[in-house]
Amino acid sequence: MAIEEKQPHPHSYRERSYRGLVGDGGLSFAVRIEESDLWINILQPEDKIDWESLTSERLLHYRTQLKAFLQRYPDWGSSLSPVPAADYPFAPSLVRGMMTASSLAQVGPMAAVAGALAEVVGRDLSRHAAGVVVENGGDIFLTGKREYRLAIFAGTSPLSSRLGIKIENSRPFSCGVCTSSGRVGHSLSMGLADAVTIVAESGALADAVATATANTVQLKNDLPVAVEKALAIEGVSGAVAVCGDGCAAGGQLELINL
Repeated sequence: MAIEEKQPHPHSYRERSYRGLVGDGGLSFAVRIEESDLWINILQPEDKIDWESLTSERLLHYRTQLKAFLQRYPDWGSSLSPVPAADYPFAPSLVRGMMTASSLAQVGPMAAVAGALAEVVGRDLSRHAAGVVVENGGDIFLTGKREYRLAIFAGTSPLSSRLGIKIENSRPFSCGVCTSSGRVGHSLSMGLADAVTIVAESGALADAVATATANTVQLKNDLPVAVEKALAIEGVSGAVAVCGDGCAAGGQLELINL
């Protein structure tokens, strides 16, 4: 069973050319297994580690867990509403994290899949490096004591790739930064937002809330309320929403011009 939809949207950015727009610090590489296409950046990596092999092994490990769970519980994977974690007491930690995040965001658990996979792989890699970035189709998990500048890709919006966010902390930290859109990409969305980017304490939560928030945007007048509702969810620290030439933002992040 496929974990992610294989057919790209006509406006999809599956070529991921934006990966070439990052700085040249650290070690960078890509790992692809079936639908998962990860881009990794490692800051101060430990020597004598085959990073690509380690990343592939970790990604395959978690994908195998998730695929087995989906095969056993197909209705779980197709649900567009939260599923109680208590109903699946023996679910792997990856799956439990998706259920917890989707419950907070009030969406189906698969809305958290890309961010959740980025996070579990990133946390495993971070044991051997000063900082790690794992990007999974625009959904990002990052760790370390460093400044991050991230562009927001918003399709045909005039703000696309001209607007970004800066995240930094004086101490080592980790967070998820995930983007959902009703106009770009192949993920299911009920709204018409060009982009909703959420910063949260976990990749799964950022992904689920980005999906939920994007679902509520039909017009640019919806943006302020959508951002306010996202920030009211426990664990969400920042939100940016773009629709056409309109933008709303709030929380603990800094908007930057690119």
